[in-house]
Amino acid sequence: MGSEPASSQPDQLGDEPHSLSEFNERTILLNHSQRTHFLEDHLTELHEGGLYNTIRTVESPMDARIRVDGRYVLNFCANNYLGLANHPALREAAKKAIDDYGVGPAAVRSIAGTQRLHRELEIRLADFKGAEAVLTLQSGFSANLATIPAIVGRGDVIFSDRLNHASIIDGCRLSRAQIVAYDHADAADLARRIQETDSDGRRLIISDGVFSMDGDIAPLPELVAVAERYDCLLMIDDAHGEGVLGEGGRGIVDHFQLHGRVDIEIGTLSKAFGVMGGFVAGSQTLIDWLKQRGRPFIFSSALTMADVAACLAAVDLLGESNELVLRLWQNTEALRLGLQQLGFDTGLSTTPIVPIMLGDAALAQEFARQLFEQNVFAMAIAYPTVARGQARIRLMNSAAHRATDIEEALAAIADIGTALGVIP
Repeated sequence: MGSEPASSQPDQLGDEPHSLSEFNERTILLNHSQRTHFLEDHLTELHEGGLYNTIRTVESPMDARIRVDGRYVLNFCANNYLGLANHPALREAAKKAIDDYGVGPAAVRSIAGTQRLHRELEIRLADFKGAEAVLTLQSGFSANLATIPAIVGRGDVIFSDRLNHASIIDGCRLSRAQIVAYDHADAADLARRIQETDSDGRRLIISDGVFSMDGDIAPLPELVAVAERYDCLLMIDDAHGEGVLGEGGRGIVDHFQLHGRVDIEIGTLSKAFGVMGGFVAGSQTLIDWLKQRGRPFIFSSALTMADVAACLAAVDLLGESNELVLRLWQNTEALRLGLQQLGFDTGLSTTPIVPIMLGDAALAQEFARQLFEQNVFAMAIAYPTVARGQARIRLMNSAAHRATDIEEALAAIADIGTALGVIP
């Protein structure tokens, strides 16, 4: 009584395959599953730790109220600071650009992708920012990846704020320069780090202008003083300051009246401007160099003409009136003051980014879930976006919100905060 031949053994994947090709295909699928099994373990850990991010689907234009997963909700989740993402002037500009130029550039900027509107936007942005020149890119993330490795490399040193955005961190890593982190928004610690670091190469200080999770503003005058004292380049990523700080939303450099004393400004067109894209502002020499060595500029397709035309319309609106910026700040003060009067901790915020500090990730997830049930859309933010034990609800108000929207949101937040024991 010998064992059965291998051909008669049952197939571990189910029914016995009918052909060699079917057997090979199913074996490949099994191997793929085995090779990525570790990802399932990581996902399980995220679920169990309350850190899994469930991504909701928006089903309407971005505005103060939007349709999300079939429900109409108050939107306190987007970076649409000035309410321009659905503005009629921007929509019309984008439509006309499609009629005039088509839907895509079909080329990188350095070969055949630079259209007349790209140059017009860069000239207008330079005037808006009070800079010699501007280079537009596909996103603020791309702007950081294009700029940092083109400015510094091996043998150079980058001094980076500990809470800088992920795009800055990735740009620093790509540069292969030595990275020295300094304490958040602490110019004195920055000066100490510079004194303690030996280097014969270039030295670059990098900071966010407005920090995206805490809503606080970088101490730019102090950073400028340190950069000038130690002869360091200074770069500011003002993604959350564009359209928010300064006269008519011209950004943090204008806010502190430090024109000409910051070497590199990174901005985004996908937040307050309501569209898509990023830019670098600085000297003509800087911009000329990035056109030669900024890899996302050289090797990735250009912004579409619809995006560029809409951005031009946004610059026109901000150049004509300060009304939207003022309304944004009125809503910001109403929201922050209302939360503080209810007893919530709003952390370090001094801008339209207003966190409700909760600490525990699972608590933040539950708070966000209950907010959604009460038709308020605001996401929980937890590790690794913020440090462990620093979970929060991040509220993003805009000029599109009315006073009654702020009041409605505060009422829901108060009910949930009381029910969950966050406030008395």
